[in-house]
Amino acid sequence: MGKEFVHLHLHTDYSLLDGACPISWAKLKDADGKVDLVGTVKANGMKACAITDHGVMGGCLEFHNAMKKEGLNPIIGCETYVAPNSRVQQDISVPHIKGHHLILLARDNEGYHNLCSIVSDAHNKGFYYKPRTDKEFLAAHSKGLIASSACLASEIDRAILEKGKDEARRVLGEYLDIFGRGNFYLELMYHHLEDQKKVNQILLELARECNVPVIATNDVHYLKREHAKSQEVMLCIQTRTTMDDPRRFRMENDEFYFKSAEEMWEIWGNEVPEALENTVKIAEECNVNIDYENHYPEYQVPEKFIARLDLDSLRKEAEQEAPAEVAK
Repeated sequence: MGKEFVHLHLHTDYSLLDGACPISWAKLKDADGKVDLVGTVKANGMKACAITDHGVMGGCLEFHNAMKKEGLNPIIGCETYVAPNSRVQQDISVPHIKGHHLILLARDNEGYHNLCSIVSDAHNKGFYYKPRTDKEFLAAHSKGLIASSACLASEIDRAILEKGKDEARRVLGEYLDIFGRGNFYLELMYHHLEDQKKVNQILLELARECNVPVIATNDVHYLKREHAKSQEVMLCIQTRTTMDDPRRFRMENDEFYFKSAEEMWEIWGNEVPEALENTVKIAEECNVNIDYENHYPEYQVPEKFIARLDLDSLRKEAEQEAPAEVAK
């Protein structure tokens, strides 16, 4: 395999006021010269890319269609929030109650439907600060999904930093039980952060000891390095602060951009080439096709109405069968 790479952790502008990767400018008349995600994927010679917005799938259809139009493989995913206990628990005193991050990618249409169920339930039943799922619900909807451990806000990374390797191994075992071996990957990131250095070392040890595959990602939030400042302004809007506030929430540096395959191989190629090769392997395994077939419920029209189109008769029939207060 040559020096190929596929981004499997990426936030579009559907990660509202956080992701700054517009999917496609094709629908705009004045789009000449503007940089979009699909064009960036194509310009970098990549055959596929994933969408993993924070807790939502609102951009998946646009992403799917825009990628397919250019002959590229859209990998449908989401960066979910996993509650530390139950997704219905609401207690701000519980550590990490807002959820641990976890990347989910749909391998096939069954996985896509399961992912839709997970995200929908997270909003309808699990929402507490964030749309959260839990391990019980994940286990019931894991078919057709590939999962990876995500960023420093993931349960495994937090376990390493807060409790040590043994706790991280225990958590890893839980996710392996949920998704099955071969469907869960330990995710390596490096944006020149000291905590990432510590975590990556332990993740690689766990990968070897537990025979778990690894992938390299770059947690993409914007397309070019020079877009970092614009994304920082978006974060200020999200957190209701200003660029003048030294305590404002922001990314640690300008490394969270769409890096080329060459840049990713420069970071990981000597130490863990399989982490890059596995991104291509996953991309080849993922094949979701979102069709437009209607699924309206079928209604059997009563025989006595089929032969006539007398609206007055239909209205009288409805009034006779309806409760008196409704008929009025």
